Amino acid sequence: MQGESVNIWKENVMEDLKNSSLVFAIVGEFLTDLKQKFGVEDNEIMKIAKLKKVEQGGKTMEKFIQEFRRAARESGYKGRLLIEEFKQEMNEVIRRKLMKAEKPLRSIK
Repeated sequence: MQGESVNIWKENVMEDLKNSSLVFAIVGEFLTDLKQKFGVEDNEIMKIAKLKKVEQGGKTMEKFIQEFRRAARESGYKGRLLIEEFKQEMNEVIRRKLMKAEKPLRSIK
Protein backbone atom coordinates (compact mmCIF):
# COMPACT_ATOMS: atom_id res chain seq x y z
CA MET A 1 0.00 0.00 0.00
CA GLN A 2 2.82 2.40 0.87
CA GLY A 3 4.47 1.85 -2.53
CA GLU A 4 1.19 2.55 -4.31
CA SER A 5 0.76 5.85 -2.45
CA VAL A 6 4.30 6.89 -3.29
CA ASN A 7 3.80 6.11 -6.98
CA ILE A 8 0.56 8.09 -7.16
CA TRP A 9 2.20 11.03 -5.38
CA LYS A 10 5.22 10.83 -7.70
CA GLU A 11 3.01 10.84 -10.80
CA ASN A 12 1.11 13.87 -9.51
CA VAL A 13 4.31 15.76 -8.71
CA MET A 14 5.85 14.93 -12.09
CA GLU A 15 2.71 16.11 -13.88
CA ASP A 16 2.67 19.35 -11.85
CA LEU A 17 6.36 19.94 -12.62
CA LYS A 18 5.74 19.41 -16.36
CA ASN A 19 2.87 21.89 -16.29
CA SER A 20 4.98 24.35 -14.27
CA SER A 21 2.25 24.49 -11.63
CA LEU A 22 4.67 23.24 -9.00
CA VAL A 23 8.13 24.67 -8.49
CA PHE A 24 10.65 23.83 -5.80
CA ALA A 25 13.27 26.54 -5.43
CA ILE A 26 15.67 24.20 -3.68
CA VAL A 27 15.99 20.48 -3.09
CA GLY A 28 15.38 21.05 0.64
CA GLU A 29 11.83 22.23 -0.08
CA PHE A 30 11.18 19.09 -2.09
CA LEU A 31 12.53 16.85 0.68
CA THR A 32 10.48 18.69 3.31
CA ASP A 33 7.35 18.17 1.22
CA LEU A 34 8.21 14.50 0.76
CA LYS A 35 8.76 13.97 4.51
CA GLN A 36 5.50 15.73 5.36
CA LYS A 37 3.56 13.42 3.09
CA PHE A 38 5.32 10.13 3.86
CA GLY A 39 7.59 10.61 6.88
CA VAL A 40 5.30 9.22 9.57
CA GLU A 41 4.57 5.96 7.79
CA ASP A 42 8.22 5.50 6.85
CA ASN A 43 9.21 6.08 10.48
CA GLU A 44 6.75 3.40 11.63
CA ILE A 45 8.05 1.00 9.02
CA MET A 46 11.63 1.63 10.17
CA LYS A 47 10.68 0.89 13.80
CA ILE A 48 9.06 -2.39 12.80
CA ALA A 49 12.08 -3.28 10.67
CA LYS A 50 14.33 -2.57 13.66
CA LEU A 51 12.27 -4.99 15.77
CA LYS A 52 12.54 -7.68 13.10
CA LYS A 53 16.34 -7.34 13.08
CA VAL A 54 16.68 -8.22 16.77
CA GLU A 55 17.81 -11.84 16.86
CA GLN A 56 18.99 -13.88 19.79
CA GLY A 57 21.76 -15.72 18.01
CA GLY A 58 24.39 -16.51 20.64
CA LYS A 59 23.17 -13.90 23.15
CA THR A 60 21.87 -14.91 26.53
CA MET A 61 18.08 -14.99 26.82
CA GLU A 62 18.23 -12.07 29.26
CA LYS A 63 20.21 -9.86 26.85
CA PHE A 64 17.97 -10.84 23.95
CA ILE A 65 14.83 -10.02 25.96
CA GLN A 66 16.18 -6.59 26.91
CA GLU A 67 17.08 -5.73 23.30
CA PHE A 68 13.77 -7.07 22.02
CA ARG A 69 11.72 -5.16 24.61
CA ARG A 70 13.50 -1.91 23.71
CA ALA A 71 12.75 -2.37 20.00
CA ALA A 72 9.19 -3.59 20.76
CA ARG A 73 8.29 -0.41 22.67
CA GLU A 74 8.96 1.66 19.56
CA SER A 75 7.38 -0.74 17.05
CA GLY A 76 3.79 -0.51 18.23
CA TYR A 77 3.47 -4.31 18.18
CA LYS A 78 1.38 -5.70 21.03
CA GLY A 79 -0.21 -8.91 22.21
CA ARG A 80 -0.10 -12.03 20.08
CA LEU A 81 1.73 -10.35 17.19
CA LEU A 82 4.55 -9.31 19.52
CA ILE A 83 4.80 -12.80 21.05
CA GLU A 84 4.97 -14.42 17.61
CA GLU A 85 7.73 -12.03 16.53
CA PHE A 86 9.61 -12.76 19.76
CA LYS A 87 9.41 -16.53 19.23
CA GLN A 88 10.50 -16.15 15.62
CA GLU A 89 13.70 -14.34 16.58
CA MET A 90 14.77 -16.46 19.55
CA ASN A 91 17.33 -19.24 19.43
CA GLU A 92 15.97 -22.34 17.65
CA VAL A 93 16.78 -24.73 20.52
CA ILE A 94 14.99 -22.56 23.08
CA ARG A 95 12.02 -22.06 20.74
CA ARG A 96 11.62 -25.83 20.37
CA LYS A 97 11.68 -26.29 24.15
CA LEU A 98 9.01 -23.61 24.56
CA MET A 99 6.84 -25.32 21.94
CA LYS A 100 6.93 -28.50 24.03
CA ALA A 101 6.13 -26.67 27.28
CA GLU A 102 2.77 -27.29 28.95
CA LYS A 103 2.03 -23.56 29.24
CA PRO A 104 2.45 -21.49 26.07
CA LEU A 105 4.44 -18.25 26.10
CA ARG A 106 2.09 -15.33 26.86
CA SER A 107 4.52 -12.52 27.63
CA ILE A 108 8.12 -11.50 27.06
CA LYS A 109 8.52 -10.19 30.60
